[in-house]
Amino acid sequence: MEIYTLNLAGLLVLCGALFAAQRRQQHRAESRSESTDNSSSSSSSSSSSSSSSSSSSSSNNNLNKKTKTTPGTESLPPHSRRSFLTVYALVMAADWLQGPFLYALYRDEHGVAAATVPALFTAGFTAGAASGSVLGSVADRRGRKAACLFFCVAYALSCVLTAFPHPSAAVLLPMLFAGRVLGGVGTSLLFTAFESWLVADFHHHHARGGGGGGGGGGELAETFGLMSTLNSAVAILSGVGSEWLVAATGTRKAPFAASVVLLAVAFGLIWTQWRENYGETGPATQPSPGQPTHKLPKDKQLWTVLASPKVLSLGLASTVFEGSMYLFVFFWTPALKSARASSSPEKDLPYGVIFASFMAAALAASLAFGMVTTATTTAARHARLLVAILGTAAACFFLVSSRTVAAAAPSEQATFWVFCLFEATVGVYWPCIGCLRGAVVDDAVRARVYGLLRVPLNIFVVVSLLLTRAGGADAFKNVFAGCGLLLLATCGALWLGQGVTERRAKQVTSSRRD
Repeated sequence: MEIYTLNLAGLLVLCGALFAAQRRQQHRAESRSESTDNSSSSSSSSSSSSSSSSSSSSSNNNLNKKTKTTPGTESLPPHSRRSFLTVYALVMAADWLQGPFLYALYRDEHGVAAATVPALFTAGFTAGAASGSVLGSVADRRGRKAACLFFCVAYALSCVLTAFPHPSAAVLLPMLFAGRVLGGVGTSLLFTAFESWLVADFHHHHARGGGGGGGGGGELAETFGLMSTLNSAVAILSGVGSEWLVAATGTRKAPFAASVVLLAVAFGLIWTQWRENYGETGPATQPSPGQPTHKLPKDKQLWTVLASPKVLSLGLASTVFEGSMYLFVFFWTPALKSARASSSPEKDLPYGVIFASFMAAALAASLAFGMVTTATTTAARHARLLVAILGTAAACFFLVSSRTVAAAAPSEQATFWVFCLFEATVGVYWPCIGCLRGAVVDDAVRARVYGLLRVPLNIFVVVSLLLTRAGGADAFKNVFAGCGLLLLATCGALWLGQGVTERRAKQVTSSRRD
């Protein structure tokens, strides 16, 4: 226990140091911006001194108003981003609160058979796969805000059915399955509707600020970095909070009740503070200034977007990486238990502290992403970073699945730190993939495309769980080895694709010069 507590403390100190460095970097950038503004203002004042003093004063005042707003700030007002991040923190907290106790709730408080629990989880992923394209299409046509509101209702109902089903044996399992189905539908919306609303709202405000519909990528990257940082911090606090709730109430149902409260608060904030945006023009609405007018029929436009090599590449990367991430969630516990059995007589692991350590590693990585990402960071650099993420994640899975790490005497701590490295790749992956999807997916079909991209992801997880159901205690080795191979293959495919794209771009540039 002591070594894991020290590990967590060290990771939290690293997070604090990175956060402080990030704040200093922001202050220096603001100081340089103000210095540039002042020099521009004085230069303009001296050049216009030959005119009348009144017109000079007026022009300087106008110039100051313009230059004190850094490029891209028109694209997403502070209050809009603050409102989104507040809601995002609430809904992610509602999700994280449940995770550590879902399995224990099924087994210990509801008395569900061990063989039935995997079927419940499979039902959730299957529902997510089946509903992905439908929910995305509805969100684009009926509104992303409405989809986010529906998520709050569906996920709250899932919590109620999961934690407080009817005790009768005849209806207990059907209610639990209904809860998992709603949970799968809600998860699909959580990772499609909210991001779609954010990117469309960003493009809307950027267009109104005179920047056009597709610029300001630096601020969007910064927002995705904040989301990843906030998500990791919320996960740490939720893990501690859920432990406290269970200890205080004596029941594992308490975190689910708390999730319902958080979802109700999020529903109220979305209802009162968010504006609606659409993909295809909704009933009695017109496209927003940030959304271009599309002449293609919506179905043809959708398949045109999906057939794009860039979108297909992102779909492949998200399916393999996020699928591996979900499988990691299922199998990190037996992997660490196996490592401990070979190196320590103690049987119990401090799972709460270990989980918090993983989230701290992800938080540190997301803070580092925010420090290295600037307004000039291009989509090409994000694409190269994605390749590096996939390669690093593949190396982590190969290390844990190999006999060198998984069976050696000091392997427990080695396995733990390899897992922390994988969580660090997760912390960088989310803002990176968010920026890339925001750049290549059309606003008109954004939620639908995001939903469709999650269909193969859910199928990947369901098939993997079915194949490993009878794999025994060491099934994690085969799972991690398979994930490593898929990640490595995807990394190679994306690297080759980027090389072809860059060569074509150079050829086009040289032909234009000629």
